[in-house]
Amino acid sequence: MLPKIIVLCVIVLLIVLFLAFVPVGLWISAVAANVKVGIFNLIGMKLRRVVPSKIVFPLIKATKAGLKVTVNQLEAHYLAGGDVDGVVNALIAAERAGMDLSFEKASAIDLAGRAVFEAVKMSVTPKVIETPLISAVSKDGIELLVKARVTVRTNLERLIGGAGESTVLARIGEGIVTTVGSSMAHSEVLENPDRISKLVLDKGLDVGTAYEIISIDIADVDIGRNIGAQLQSLQAEADNKIAQARAEERRAMAVALEQEMRAAVVQAEAEIPKAMAQALREGNIGVADYYKLQNVLADTEMKKGIGTGATAFAESKKTTNGGEK
Repeated sequence: MLPKIIVLCVIVLLIVLFLAFVPVGLWISAVAANVKVGIFNLIGMKLRRVVPSKIVFPLIKATKAGLKVTVNQLEAHYLAGGDVDGVVNALIAAERAGMDLSFEKASAIDLAGRAVFEAVKMSVTPKVIETPLISAVSKDGIELLVKARVTVRTNLERLIGGAGESTVLARIGEGIVTTVGSSMAHSEVLENPDRISKLVLDKGLDVGTAYEIISIDIADVDIGRNIGAQLQSLQAEADNKIAQARAEERRAMAVALEQEMRAAVVQAEAEIPKAMAQALREGNIGVADYYKLQNVLADTEMKKGIGTGATAFAESKKTTNGGEK
């Protein structure tokens, strides 16, 4: 009796291990969906560390949609780090939209880091991108704030290696700035804003990008600052500072010249006693002449002192009279 129980336990254990290791439920789902996936294929996925459900369910979806996709293709894409379900969804959407998209191209787009399903949807249903406020200045110095709405769709042929959405927005901003900057007056842009759209579209801004620009619509144009007047004000202020600096330079040169001249006068006055002594020794002037000169100098100093005192007395009288009033 005991050997039979042991054998029964071993059989139950083997069955449990088999059911735990082999996804029988997935195999039954595949068979019910008429998808050819063998038990040994599922065991091989387990051994290769592939999640069977990540392969079987997309394969069932692709088969039901009429796509010709093999287990090996899906498994290889999974092992490469791709999104198998996203690729299958993209293939189904492309097939329903009548687009020519092969599994190889879709998987390459997915492995390049692009959301291939979103790209297919955007190719079928274009996306509207709104630019931020773009500041541009016309030739009359008036700033215009322009906002545009850009309608784009994905170009699957250029999706791998093509520039992204930020590049498209940057090129559109550049085109708007160039177009407004070439206008003689800001009123021209306000009167005919669709002129911006036409000129920007003619530049072929979608070259080398993953998108195709369908249309550019100007959503809003606002008047900003008077940049020309501000620049003229700043220029006038700069010219004023330059003129002040030059005037200060001339004043400093004049002060330096005055100081040089005063030094020359002091130096000349210092030579007077020597010259007087030399003249006395050589007999060019007499002692009487010398004393007469001294009397003249003393008389001059006395008159200067009297004049200074009289001026000070007159100023003090004015101050006194003003205080009394």
